[in-house]
Amino acid sequence: MMIGITDCDHPSVEIEQTVIRNASAQMVHHDCKTEEDVILHCADADGLLNQYAPLTRNVLSKLPRCKVIVRYGVGVNNVDVQAATDHGIQICNVPDYGVDEVSDHALALMYTLTRKTLLLGNAIRNGDWDFSISRPILRLRGQTVGVVGLGRIGSAFAQKAHGAGFKVIGFDRREAGGESLPFVERVTFEDLLERSDMISIHCPLTEDTHNLFGTKELQAMKSTAYLINTARGSIIDEAALAQALSEGWIAGAALDVMEFEPPKSDNPLLKHENCIITPHVAWYSEQAFDELKRKAAEEAIRVLSGEKPHYPVNQL
Repeated sequence: MMIGITDCDHPSVEIEQTVIRNASAQMVHHDCKTEEDVILHCADADGLLNQYAPLTRNVLSKLPRCKVIVRYGVGVNNVDVQAATDHGIQICNVPDYGVDEVSDHALALMYTLTRKTLLLGNAIRNGDWDFSISRPILRLRGQTVGVVGLGRIGSAFAQKAHGAGFKVIGFDRREAGGESLPFVERVTFEDLLERSDMISIHCPLTEDTHNLFGTKELQAMKSTAYLINTARGSIIDEAALAQALSEGWIAGAALDVMEFEPPKSDNPLLKHENCIITPHVAWYSEQAFDELKRKAAEEAIRVLSGEKPHYPVNQL
């Protein structure tokens, strides 16, 4: 039994190697960047662990032995899931490894925006010891936080925001989707835009959520509102967001994800002081890092051993 790693920018794959070796299987580690790389190096693999390498219909059709692909992380945007289903390949992810990390990071970004700590810290380094540059700062307790997407991470974020004294409203595009939380008022997307003082995005990137926040939606938000995204970059129309920040449609934004990562140096969002950007790090802690690697390898072994997957993305 052979498991291939298409690509992985982690410092080590020792955890995966241990899991796979303990199952009496073999592992090979590649650095595939293109479709051609995957086809060349992974055609003999029974299963794959995948980070960023493209797994298109063309690629999947040329992996005759492959029975399972496990993505490092939650999103599967680089995998043609329908093509995998057509070829009888089980697609899995690891949706529960960084729930606390991502929800904590979203909260940290929200507090950094609303308390303007980054602005004040930078001012001090430039010799400006003056709190008035941060005005206005509003009391946070009792303000309304809108949560878009009430899955594992969105629900964890909602619970933490509620515990901190915020009023929490939520929207999930799936009919009756997400967890049922007594302290979250379920509202329409339009109501959430109009009522929220802060909005935190926790939904997956799909055809329906691509550019979910565009010109119309940003203009519908309060001019004092903040937008936080730790989900996927393309959920926000970046050109519209840059205009919103320039023209004061909203008060600020914080992004851990962008449409293209890393962003190009001429991306206008990089020039806005009221736009905080972190390098797709919300998922990370040392514990989450190890958990992700272990669970990905265990899931591949599980499927190849004839057991049901814990985290199926498609149904075979």
